[in-house]
Amino acid sequence: MSPLIPLGLAFATLGLWLGWRLITESRARTAARAAYFSALKPLFDGGETRLQPTGFPRMTGKRGAISFDLQVIPDTLTFRKLPALWVLVTLPEPLPLTATLDLMARPAGNEPFSHFSDLPHMLPTPPGLPAHVAVRTDDATRIPPADLLARHADLFLGDAVKELVISPKGLRIVVLAEEADRGRYLIFREAEMGMTPLDPARLTPLLDRLRAIREDVLTLTKDTA
Repeated sequence: MSPLIPLGLAFATLGLWLGWRLITESRARTAARAAYFSALKPLFDGGETRLQPTGFPRMTGKRGAISFDLQVIPDTLTFRKLPALWVLVTLPEPLPLTATLDLMARPAGNEPFSHFSDLPHMLPTPPGLPAHVAVRTDDATRIPPADLLARHADLFLGDAVKELVISPKGLRIVVLAEEADRGRYLIFREAEMGMTPLDPARLTPLLDRLRAIREDVLTLTKDTA
């Protein structure tokens, strides 16, 4: 028997196995991404979840009378050190403000989740905030009271929080949820992320913080009115 026959059969078998593995991994990836917020549902009173074109969900829900919106933004731009997964936690309730204030940790100018670079005015970093936090606004004469930032400067003491937005339309905190595995990305250029649902323990402090910032904005703006 020719040795080429079993060798050809081996290659065919390998090809079928690789094809099956790719299909299996693709299905697992799709299911994992769709379920990324599944563990968070008990934190909210009802709500709605819908899939985005990225395969990750967008979730809305209420805690008491306050509405929240959660989004996932994959960032796989090749000039980043590592691909990243950002989670946007938004409290889309109007506030008695007339200007937007955007605080960004270590801005690179290519954040796909933010309009930070579009705001026209750069401000000095307020006392109490780490030096790596940059501040921009659309109106430097109508920014929120300085006391507000002082009360929440500790948000940026760690590496997780990337951005805080305070605007007339509401509030937003952006956090780094996950980065691609360095070894697998550098060797295989593999950037698999979002295979494990987001832990509620990571989200709850952010929801509580947004509620606290909102209460402070309402109190401080009332006192200065």
